[in-house]
Amino acid sequence: MNQIVVVALICAASVQAPDCSRETALDVVTGPAHTLQECLVQGPVLAASTGFKGEDGAYVKTRCEQRR
Repeated sequence: MNQIVVVALICAASVQAPDCSRETALDVVTGPAHTLQECLVQGPVLAASTGFKGEDGAYVKTRCEQRR
């Protein structure tokens, strides 16, 4: 079983990176990862799969969380 969850937070440009969280994000996309390296690479890939193009200065913040 995967122990790491990729969390891609799509945040508005008006939100500072430290303040970008699940609560403040425009969209949250999650998926499984096997390693920390895979997690960091998969965040932007997951966001792109939603059609995210970075319009209006929005950006992707990737988090790697332990599965609960």
